[in-house]
Amino acid sequence: MLETPRDPATSHYEHPAAGLRRRDLDPDPIKQFANWFTSAIEAGIRDVNAMSLATAGRDGKPSVRILLLKGFDQDGFVFFTNYLSEKGRQLEENSYAACVFYWIELDRQIRISGRAEKTSREESERYFHSRPIGSQLGAWASRQSEVLDARRVLDARMAEMTERYGEGPVPLPPHWGGYVVKPETIEFWQGRSNRLHDRFRYTRQPDGSWQIERLAP
Repeated sequence: MLETPRDPATSHYEHPAAGLRRRDLDPDPIKQFANWFTSAIEAGIRDVNAMSLATAGRDGKPSVRILLLKGFDQDGFVFFTNYLSEKGRQLEENSYAACVFYWIELDRQIRISGRAEKTSREESERYFHSRPIGSQLGAWASRQSEVLDARRVLDARMAEMTERYGEGPVPLPPHWGGYVVKPETIEFWQGRSNRLHDRFRYTRQPDGSWQIERLAP
């Protein structure tokens, strides 16, 4: 095996004793998410909205990457991307997705799974034009997930887009926009000592209500 500066098998972190009780939970998982998200902001966690997003195409092979949550409400959790990217192509073939937030400073993890649907073009346009001009131009310049021969190809495309749209306004690319992950399950994980963590899973019921269950760690 390759030598590493530190053997991953020896890595050890003892979780604090404070836990999570059922009576601490809001009956609505979106409100519970908002409570934990607010606590993470107040704790000063950097990139508090960073989440892992897992998708799989028709072949069932999973793919995961980190991106940024850009909004959430009772409809679901919103992010934006290039629709022609790997994740966009996979979501076209298989609309199920899973998201994970991990805030080690608070010993908390949140798992979300459900179907992803495209946001309206109006919502995508509002967010697109709230971005810095460089990011707007970059959305036109980068054919996300495409193989590049060299960095200069990307730089040349950026220069071309800057010349074309640099004076603004930059139009929303037809291949760029948002998705909303409509949750079917949401799990809240709180670290505990001896790896006996607290886990509560919300599952959406046919009538729209939520069932809460404690899971073994």
